[in-house]
Amino acid sequence: MTELTLYHNPRCSKSRSALQLLEDRGLNATVVRYLETPLDASQIQALLGKLGIPARQLLRSGEDEYRELNLADASLTEAQLIAAMAAHPKLIERPILVAGERAVIGRPPEQILEILP
Repeated sequence: MTELTLYHNPRCSKSRSALQLLEDRGLNATVVRYLETPLDASQIQALLGKLGIPARQLLRSGEDEYRELNLADASLTEAQLIAAMAAHPKLIERPILVAGERAVIGRPPEQILEILP
């Protein structure tokens, strides 16, 4: 069986819904509360590789930190955006389900079903 990891924020309704979808299917995932246990830059880079998206697509543009750090600046590099997410994990979109070498952002939560084993 493929190991499942859910990057989760229990205060987020979408994240809670994704976790419930897994539980309803009898699937156990390692739950990572990424606000309490932040990812470092290399972990974010690996996650982006599994998601198959650039760093900008993982950013939550509605967060205060997004505006305060001027992350809308198109000249910022991938490394700069990843460093911002590592320093401010609240900027990372959620929930994210990882299944083996694949990952998906659960927006809407039902999207996690696409990669379930």
